[in-house]
Amino acid sequence: MTEVDPVSTAILFLDARSHSAWAPRAVDDATLRRIYEVSRMAPTSANSQPMRVLFVKSHDAKEKLRPALAAGNVEKTMAAPVTAIIAVDPTFHEKMPKLFPARPQMAASLASMPPEARQFMLLQNGSLQAGYFIIAARSLGLDCGPMGGFDRAKVNETLLADLGWQSILLINLGYGLPERLMPRNPRLDFDEACKIV
Repeated sequence: MTEVDPVSTAILFLDARSHSAWAPRAVDDATLRRIYEVSRMAPTSANSQPMRVLFVKSHDAKEKLRPALAAGNVEKTMAAPVTAIIAVDPTFHEKMPKLFPARPQMAASLASMPPEARQFMLLQNGSLQAGYFIIAARSLGLDCGPMGGFDRAKVNETLLADLGWQSILLINLGYGLPERLMPRNPRLDFDEACKIV
């Protein structure tokens, strides 16, 4: 593995910010497709890939999303060119014959897991993939605004019911306005958050 250059590290992490204000510039469908194509290559448990994404772009779809948003998230979400609903598929194990062909019995093994263990695997890997999704979007020149402030049940019922997916996170996507950013909040230092044993 080769270390990435310092500029790339800055783009992906050090200089990147969560945006709430957006330039009136569209995000094309090819870029959305590329975000997924890049992020899907990162690791998940047994290559399970439970994340599913609904890209909300149209005015009508945004209006369906509006009632599920926390009050503080309405304006920035309506202004964002795209909102990605990051979801997980409760039947993710049915894709295992394709995703892990060396062990076709994996689908049955996962299906027979205790429900709480399968749900943990689903959420753990879906959340991991959401992080990959943000990094992929940033690597393609987009800014992100991830949000947990929404009514998941409403999103599931209004936008995901026909798909059978469960929402876990919203990510606004577009070209942020850096002049509208607030000062960056502090982070924990290494010694506050890490130990080497």
